[in-house]
Amino acid sequence: MFGGGGGGLDPRKMQQMMKQMGIDVDELDAEEVVIRTSDGEELVFDSPDITVMDARGQQTYQVVGDPETRDSTAGAVESGDEEDAGGSDIPDSDVEIVAGRTGASEDEARDALEATDGDLAAAVERLE
Repeated sequence: MFGGGGGGLDPRKMQQMMKQMGIDVDELDAEEVVIRTSDGEELVFDSPDITVMDARGQQTYQVVGDPETRDSTAGAVESGDEEDAGGSDIPDSDVEIVAGRTGASEDEARDALEATDGDLAAAVERLE
């Protein structure tokens, strides 16, 4: 369909076509890439192969490697990003946002956030 033969496109020809379309592809030398997921895990890629594709100002990163999985929530409490009030995982910044928005005390804001599993909008609605 695209030029006969079973081998696909020649890599050099592919690069020429991409360049004509304004797409630049480069390699990025990285020692480690960490992806933090919303469920509290980290995917850690040691010495990954990274390709950066720039298509008219929009950059896309491709990470190739074999990641290790580790729990990211343990480090957050140690770093001081979250207050450990009876095992609370609610960041202080979220408590301040809800308290400032509603005029409630920080304890009331934290209670509302805990009751809504950290949902800022639901916590504000609960206190208004």
